[in-house]
Amino acid sequence: MHIDVDRLDAAVTEAVAEGHFSGVVAVDVADDRVLERASGDAHRALQVPNTASHRFGVASGSKAFTALAVMRLVEDGALQLTTPARDVLGADLPLVDDAVTVEHLLTHTSGIGDYLDEEADWEVDDHVLRSPVHLLDRAEAFLPELDGFPQQSDPGERFAYNNGGYVVLALIAERVSGRTFHDLVHTEVCDRAGLTATRYLRSDGLPGDVALGYLDATGNRTNLLHLPVLGNGDGGIYTTAGDLHRFWRALFAGQIVARETVEEMTRARHDVPAEDLRYGMGFWRHRTGPAVILEGYDAGVSFRSTHDPATSTTVSVLGNTSEGAWPVIGATAGLFD
Repeated sequence: MHIDVDRLDAAVTEAVAEGHFSGVVAVDVADDRVLERASGDAHRALQVPNTASHRFGVASGSKAFTALAVMRLVEDGALQLTTPARDVLGADLPLVDDAVTVEHLLTHTSGIGDYLDEEADWEVDDHVLRSPVHLLDRAEAFLPELDGFPQQSDPGERFAYNNGGYVVLALIAERVSGRTFHDLVHTEVCDRAGLTATRYLRSDGLPGDVALGYLDATGNRTNLLHLPVLGNGDGGIYTTAGDLHRFWRALFAGQIVARETVEEMTRARHDVPAEDLRYGMGFWRHRTGPAVILEGYDAGVSFRSTHDPATSTTVSVLGNTSEGAWPVIGATAGLFD
């Protein structure tokens, strides 16, 4: 597969000229970076420009890291895909159907009520969390957020994208492993893949190499009050364009989980017409081709990373505004047809 770098470069130029895009676009093919563009500011008030080495939040792009941490526990025998969530939850979250399994949660087929239902009537910059955001620093702290949402469908009946299901997975992973979810991801996923920049970071103590997430194309309002102070199973990890390419290559080389597990996780299980994509287990798939995708959208975050394992090609768009990356992301979609 040949990537039309000039076409993508032109799309970035147009988005920047129209005042939309703030972030980084990178195309990596095997050991070579063939395109790198950075635009906008990582810190507007201090006029610090974005660079390719800045870390960006990727919102739901983090779900793949959650899925991999869970599958590491499966490979180690601490969990099974058929393990009922109730076996680990005990009396917590009583509205979760007793038949919901780990596999249902991983594949968005659990049918549980979602604390952050993306089909509900809310805007990306709404204050959607019921708990004070500074309290949401571990999986157990999300129990009040997750509780009280009735089951929406029978387990296994249908695909319905579910943020809460991935926080439940983080809670299960913590309880089964005896480790914090963040430590589990950092050691069992990031470290095994050689990712030195990819970490969950507290939003009230971000280091200087992190691009702040801005709500709008202009102004200094950030997403600090809109997201948990420390991301959890459904989102919130920070990474770089370089680490994303390393992640993809390590994944398909079997460095994080076995190659057979990778095949099972990236196998397209569900068509999702609303997204013009398919879904596996923690990973999106191109609507027809072999490319595998991570995508995230949240207050101050617009992100997609697409990888073709056959050619070791990665196209990543990391935006630090809520909407600004989508014109560029739209231009990347046809590159993998």
